[in-house]
Amino acid sequence: MRTRYASKKNIVLESGKRKTAIARAIVRPGKGRVRINKIPIEIFTPEIAQRKIQEPLLLLEEQLSDVDIDVNVRGGGFMGQAEAARMAIARALVTWFKGSSVRDILQSYDRTMLTGDPRRKEPKKVGGPGARRKKQKSYR
Repeated sequence: MRTRYASKKNIVLESGKRKTAIARAIVRPGKGRVRINKIPIEIFTPEIAQRKIQEPLLLLEEQLSDVDIDVNVRGGGFMGQAEAARMAIARALVTWFKGSSVRDILQSYDRTMLTGDPRRKEPKKVGGPGARRKKQKSYR
């Protein structure tokens, strides 16, 4: 896990991935605002993705009143983006608070918040429409 700190500024940059979605989270001192692609999390759609992104925020609710989080997400589908954003936020908060207590809280809830899921789509093969399915034979 590679963390970048902006020099001289009190900022933490973290990234998260899920399938082909990549999210970059920036944590800085602020008033407790969270934005996904410049949209406040309260009005982010679809709602199921919004709930998925809010999981680390709800677990650490009392500590987030003095932190602003901006997330930029690209690629993948809406749930892949939601899980990538969730991972980037969780990793950034662990780095920001520099405590193992935050890491333990997030990891005990769901391990995939901090560690990536390596599963990817299997590539399509010759002789059929997908990775496994083949054309049917009708000569028997």
